[in-house]
Amino acid sequence: MAVIHRTTLTPTKLELLASWLPSRPWYAGGAGDPEPAKAGGFRLDDPDGEVGIEFMVVSDASGGRPSAYLVPLTYRGAPLDGAEHALVGTAEHGVLGRRWIYDGCHDPVLVAQLSALVEGRVQAQDQNASDTPDPEVTRSYTGDVLTAAGCTVTDDRDGTELATSQGVSLRLRRVLHPVSDDAPLPPRDALGHVAGSWLLPDGTRARGLFVTVCAVPHD
Repeated sequence: MAVIHRTTLTPTKLELLASWLPSRPWYAGGAGDPEPAKAGGFRLDDPDGEVGIEFMVVSDASGGRPSAYLVPLTYRGAPLDGAEHALVGTAEHGVLGRRWIYDGCHDPVLVAQLSALVEGRVQAQDQNASDTPDPEVTRSYTGDVLTAAGCTVTDDRDGTELATSQGVSLRLRRVLHPVSDDAPLPPRDALGHVAGSWLLPDGTRARGLFVTVCAVPHD
């Protein structure tokens, strides 16, 4: 299980995200600088214990109306070969030293563990406590075994798509929207889902889809 260290990170994750978020095609903010704040999320464990994996939800009230973003991040003790384009930034960790922080959708360790979560082979972990499952994260899947290796990553205005070689796509909802308690999860046309909760600016708790799993249409 991943160990949560009570220490400093310089610059902070939110400081790094304030510079990185506006560069994303799915960013919904205005012309001003974002003001990201931690609103929720969960962690996954790397079986080898080398890579930190966090699915962070950040809120941003800088635009015309508040937005919430799903930001999967990985934390590494050395650069990830071939992933320079996915680097969010570097930071000094008070216990572990320098950390390279990546957009986790481009990190094969996160993609493999996300696939395992969808299939129910691993359990989401609490964002802030070691060795503590997060019961608010739900998942389902009715397809064949997922093969995460070599998936194609595409960012667009709607989010991020991880397309596997099996014709199955994991679509990450980068801009989050609350759903009602009676909304079907997953959507009726999906093979599976990951859902979770986060805090709204008024302090109430919202719930919504983080990931949908769908078959990729054939040409």
